[in-house]
Amino acid sequence: MIKIGVTGALGKMGKEVIKAVIQAPDTELVLAIDIFSQGEDIGNIVNGRPNGILIESDINNAIQTKKPDVIIDFTQPKTIYENIKIYMKNKTKSVIGTTGLTEEQLENIKQMSKENNTGCFIAPNFSTGAVLLMMFAKQASKYFSNAEIIELHHNQKKDAPSGTAIKTAKLMAEVNPNFTLNNCPETELIKGARGAISEANIHIHSVRMPGYIASQEVIFGSQGQIFKIKHDTMDRSCYMDGVLLATRHLYNNNEFIYGLDNIME
Repeated sequence: MIKIGVTGALGKMGKEVIKAVIQAPDTELVLAIDIFSQGEDIGNIVNGRPNGILIESDINNAIQTKKPDVIIDFTQPKTIYENIKIYMKNKTKSVIGTTGLTEEQLENIKQMSKENNTGCFIAPNFSTGAVLLMMFAKQASKYFSNAEIIELHHNQKKDAPSGTAIKTAKLMAEVNPNFTLNNCPETELIKGARGAISEANIHIHSVRMPGYIASQEVIFGSQGQIFKIKHDTMDRSCYMDGVLLATRHLYNNNEFIYGLDNIME
């Protein structure tokens, strides 16, 4: 049985993770961390029935007393890096779903993972469908000269572009160095009209709108044709298969991994 702690337990994703951990046959919830509702039973809040796991706010103390095998963290970009340093200090493996980490921070985490001999699994997106979109986009990049990415999220998402869009662009850039072939010189009449320019000159357009959860479309073009790949998230429960897949992998392996695509066949 894998003993699981959840940081950001009262968030929308945190609650979904707790439900999934409780329902899975091989995982056991031993710890719930959040800055709100300290001392309340997380089972009452999430499922309407107590499970004896009381919400705690001190991550360091909670890990040392409950000793989870893996911490699953869905918190905020401004706190995630410091959280990971606490997990590393305590040699506790962590599955990270919070986006917003910089390239420098990712490199530092990779080094910390090695130095502390402690696994860390970071994924911009845990939806298996979204990960397949990224994998298919990389494959399609071999055959198209131009591409742009549109990502759409709810209006409470704090970082832009999304981690999924950034990861998608990186994968596409691995097989094609330039996605603006034969584009004419451009003048933006309003700054930002053409979106952010990412890896391999891929333009990324971010939309923030109530009603969305998460959607992404990659548009490919070449002479005489357009090819589109799109994924829509309808419910946050779609992330749970990926979260549990990453958790099980990390439990049996001790390494730094960035992206669910690394363990999907």
